[in-house]
Amino acid sequence: MNAFAVAGAWQDIDQEESIMGAENNESRQTALSELRQVLDGRLSTSEAVREQHGHDESWHPGVLPDAVAFAQSTEEISEILRICHRHGMPVIPFGAGTSYEGHLIPTDGGISLDVSGMNEILQVNAEDMDVVVQPGVRRKQLNAWLADTGLFFPVDPGADATLGGMCATRASGTNAVRYRAMSENVLALTVVLADGRIIKTGSRARKSAAGYDLTRLFIGSEGTLGVITEITLRLYGRPEAMASAVCSFETLEGAVNTAIQTIQMGIPIARVELLDEVMMGATIRYSKLDLPERPTLFLEFHGSTQAVAEQAEEVAALAQDNGGGEFRWTTLEEERSALWQARHDCAYACKALRPGCENWATDVCVPPSRLTEIISYIRGVAENSFVPAPILGHVGDGNFHMVFVIDPANREELVEAERINDLLVAKALEMGGTCTGEHGIGLGKMAFLEMEQGEGVEVMRTIKQALDPKNIMNPGKIFNFQAGTVHQHGKPSLAGGSV
Repeated sequence: MNAFAVAGAWQDIDQEESIMGAENNESRQTALSELRQVLDGRLSTSEAVREQHGHDESWHPGVLPDAVAFAQSTEEISEILRICHRHGMPVIPFGAGTSYEGHLIPTDGGISLDVSGMNEILQVNAEDMDVVVQPGVRRKQLNAWLADTGLFFPVDPGADATLGGMCATRASGTNAVRYRAMSENVLALTVVLADGRIIKTGSRARKSAAGYDLTRLFIGSEGTLGVITEITLRLYGRPEAMASAVCSFETLEGAVNTAIQTIQMGIPIARVELLDEVMMGATIRYSKLDLPERPTLFLEFHGSTQAVAEQAEEVAALAQDNGGGEFRWTTLEEERSALWQARHDCAYACKALRPGCENWATDVCVPPSRLTEIISYIRGVAENSFVPAPILGHVGDGNFHMVFVIDPANREELVEAERINDLLVAKALEMGGTCTGEHGIGLGKMAFLEMEQGEGVEVMRTIKQALDPKNIMNPGKIFNFQAGTVHQHGKPSLAGGSV
């Protein structure tokens, strides 16, 4: 083909894309017009509102949606999705905006579907220890509501996230070592599919053999298969006593080994959190803690008064054998709350290390017996880097986080953070672990999902095609809709990030 023919071919493609773009814009404007009639003033095209819904807590650059829809009911969401499905308008479900892997970024515009106003606790079944809630209910709100029942919901990812968002990202957190993650604590869901159909998955029964487990399909689907509008959750009895403890160690290995041995001995610990010396230094300064700047475990014990004391004594003995210092524990609510507030504020403590910079938070999970090895390995890598990278995590179940504190405008820092992240996730996969224990895939870890799941990703694509053939539900997340395509943010690196 000569140069004139090539130029003509490119001109034809440009004209075709221009026509398609104009048709797409016209279709979206029609969708917005129809949505305004349904939402009665609850569809916003304000730039400030759109900007608020165009990003999450990740370092990925934000993108504005075309509009933000504030939904109030399952039936209303059904009508919204019917309109968007008809016109090919992308829909990105939005709760509290606390996700870490770019889940909420509307990479192709569309509607940010805000369900935070759907925040009613619909039914508490104290005798059966379950509760039915709308997706906008936040975990702290739920536990405050349950305070007089003697029950509580234990899944605690740190942020005061919405329960719908916690389902969509398969959240976990500090209590997971005892109470497990969202996938083990959701009994049933109401979900609106891409075409507006409303389905119910599961029931209030504690077990079922009735067909495919659709509930687990939607837990962790990150808004790519439908919109969760009602959730039935397991509840637990509040323990008679709770004690929190803190212990610093001479070495990182000693702290990790104490956590692993605690689990191996069957001590029913509720929380066991690791902060390395870099993270402890940041936390001490930010939260004004009177603790040494050394690798440290934060722990919590639940049970009867006698059982809590016995658990604390057993773990204290293990800590001493592993080079632990003073083992300080308390049952006083004020002291316990201060300790765990400091743990939950670790993200802010990281940012305070470099004011004006952002956190790139990554996480992996490995079999617990390999935890010491992988943390020692990646700590060694980070010590030879110019990017601050504190380590913290829920080490009782093999899950931990590394936080790169970077200037996103500095390409050199982005490349270095990506290099360390690549090494970390590759090592986790080599050890039989996973590229993410709780953050999810979103935009940030798509390439690693391919490495971890292989042909399993094609099965995921098949499910997506069946439930959302027009690819309107949170497009561009978890995996590309068609194998071999390149996301508009750029070709993913090994870690899936765009730099």
